[in-house]
Amino acid sequence: MDSLGCLPRRRPALVGIVLLVIWAVRALAGGANRGRRDDSSADSRPRGPSAARQVLDERFAKGELNAEEYRERLTVLGEKAK
Repeated sequence: MDSLGCLPRRRPALVGIVLLVIWAVRALAGGANRGRRDDSSADSRPRGPSAARQVLDERFAKGELNAEEYRERLTVLGEKAK
């Protein structure tokens, strides 16, 4: 016997069970895909305005574009005005 009271031949089975429990908990909690981006998901578009929209908003705010140009370019981007 070792210091934990387990027989040496049972240790691999115990390790396997512990790993199985950890995997099951992560899978049920959604942790298995945490930090990864799944392009097959229904909502794979990034949240918030796109980088192009941000540039367009900044140019409009600076007065580089008038309202008509701003709306035309939003249409090209496929977005709606705020």
